[in-house]
Amino acid sequence: MVRLPSAWPLAFRRPWVLAVFVVAAVAAALVWSRTRAVPVQVLTARAAPLTQSLAVSGRVVSENRVFVGSTVTGRVAEVTRREGGTLREGELIVRLEDAELVAALRQASAALVSAQARLASQRRLAAPVATQQFEQARANAAAAEREVQRTEQLLAQGFIGQARLDEVKRAAEVAQAALRSAQVQQEANVSGTELLQAEARVTEARAAVDLARARQAQTRITSPAEATVLARQVEPGQIVQPGTRLAELSVRGPVQLVALVDEKYLARLSPGLVASVVADAFPGQAFAARIASIAPLVDAQRGAIEVKFSLPATLPAPVVLKNDMTVSIEVVTGRRDRAIALPSEALRAGPAVLVVQDGRAVLRPVQTGLRTLSAVEVVQGLQDGEQVVLDAAVVAGARVRPVERAAGAAAGEGLDVGAAMRGLGRD
Repeated sequence: MVRLPSAWPLAFRRPWVLAVFVVAAVAAALVWSRTRAVPVQVLTARAAPLTQSLAVSGRVVSENRVFVGSTVTGRVAEVTRREGGTLREGELIVRLEDAELVAALRQASAALVSAQARLASQRRLAAPVATQQFEQARANAAAAEREVQRTEQLLAQGFIGQARLDEVKRAAEVAQAALRSAQVQQEANVSGTELLQAEARVTEARAAVDLARARQAQTRITSPAEATVLARQVEPGQIVQPGTRLAELSVRGPVQLVALVDEKYLARLSPGLVASVVADAFPGQAFAARIASIAPLVDAQRGAIEVKFSLPATLPAPVVLKNDMTVSIEVVTGRRDRAIALPSEALRAGPAVLVVQDGRAVLRPVQTGLRTLSAVEVVQGLQDGEQVVLDAAVVAGARVRPVERAAGAAAGEGLDVGAAMRGLGRD
């Protein structure tokens, strides 16, 4: 049995009275804890200009970047330009040794001259001679025919015998055969097979010359247009095969920027959007760009899509862009003149937010707009000047004592939707 100190009042020395007192104290403490205002961190919603942007890394490329190569096997005799050298259209870049091909061209040229001489001889000598022989054979055949007719008359008058007539007829038949042979020869030399063969030999020889000249020309690799040498990939003395890359050129033309953007941001991008660009080599000088095109395919391995940016005709001094230079690109994907933006931590399921109303946290459904990695725009359900609870542990209906937090992100400052993507644009 518990004995209470004798100094306590008589009423407290009774156990049931003490139990009632303890219960009353606990109840009072519970009521006090539930009715007292809990200090919570809040953010006062303020309307301010809001800009949503996407930050990525990109690189500089030329629209026309080509590799020139060899189409024949040969030894490199000369390379005319180093990296950074400029070329005019048609200017020599690489020359291969061509002594064998030069000899082949000379041989083909000589064969062409010979074929042309044969054709000229056919037209100037053989054809006229064949024509004269035909005319002579025709005259001989006519004379032989007349001799047959006279011999038949003499035979009828009894002046000669049958043997003479037979001899004259045989001579006439020989003359006719000679005429037919001369006619065939004349047709062949003037417009027939002999002439066609001579002309075909000339055509064949001319084609051989063209082929030899084309093969020799393939030993001289020239620039397809005004260009800059980006990479020189062979040196004199090196043996190259068909398809070997000899040099990489940047053909003169507009420069553009290429960046890989995470596919989850694709819906926010469209051609024509304005971007601000800063080259790593010139960090203090920004310049503008625009989205020129968006690739139709997504890189399945990276989960990213290629976006190309066009640049203005002139860039601010001292910016000079080189191929493959790294740049930082910030694309403006959304803009509001006046908007209420809250940190993402203030948004609750629904979506909804807790606002301070009459000393209590009240759940308020809201409609959201622009989103970033760290903030969200509230377009409906929240008024300018209302206090939004940021503490995730606070529940609806709780009595709260608001403690203001600085408004940083609420004004749209530093809302970088692409911060997690930096570096995606680099190979």
